Amino acid sequence: MNTTLKTLLLFLSLGGVIFIFYIFQASHQNPKYRTEKISEIDNKIEKKIKTTYDEANLESHIHFEIFRKAMIGFYHIEDLKFRDRIVIIDYSKPSTEERFYVVDLENKKLLYECWVAHGINSGEDYATLFSNVQNSKTSSLGLFLTAETYQGKNGFSLRLDGVEKGINHNARKRDIVIHGADYVSGEFIHKEGRLGRSWGCPALPNTLSDEIIKAISGGRCLFIFANDERYFSDSHYTIKNNS
Repeated sequence: MNTTLKTLLLFLSLGGVIFIFYIFQASHQNPKYRTEKISEIDNKIEKKIKTTYDEANLESHIHFEIFRKAMIGFYHIEDLKFRDRIVIIDYSKPSTEERFYVVDLENKKLLYECWVAHGINSGEDYATLFSNVQNSKTSSLGLFLTAETYQGKNGFSLRLDGVEKGINHNARKRDIVIHGADYVSGEFIHKEGRLGRSWGCPALPNTLSDEIIKAISGGRCLFIFANDERYFSDSHYTIKNNS
């Protein structure tokens, strides 16, 4: 085989690898974004949401309207791979309260409830400021897809892809991931009066993070809520409260 042919084959091989890598990256970084707001919800979906909420006994854990908003988004995400569980973070609560939830939708039960940190520039005990801007060190709101796991500087971690254009679509570029942290603990709260804060990541207790990450990775829905009027105005996945 002459040198020119070898060079051509090598070029084609490298091109194939690059193309496959590009497709893999694109599949994770480019979820389909809604271009129109949700205007109404089918009565069957409304009833299903309420039935799940009641049978899972979520009333003393998650406010119904937060669960409803999460589930409306859940039913309208086209790229969702698994629909067995949903993850909800309620940043309307202070960091000293457990505000991270994993709900088993098939068996209708709460699987996990624990503390979760917010970004250092989002606030002290309460998260009140949110951003999609790189290096802002703030949390982002809205709907995300859980993606692949990896071993990073914070140990076993889970990448997230933002589903909402302009609101959280930079999550992967910003390295907004779920990971464990020693500043998410009762000891830290006792010492500082609040949890520690991340650079925007929803950090979990080290004692639970690996277990939870394994349970929610690979294409499940995460909804991060806060009482933020700008989010509800800009999001295409939100709808008015029940009357």
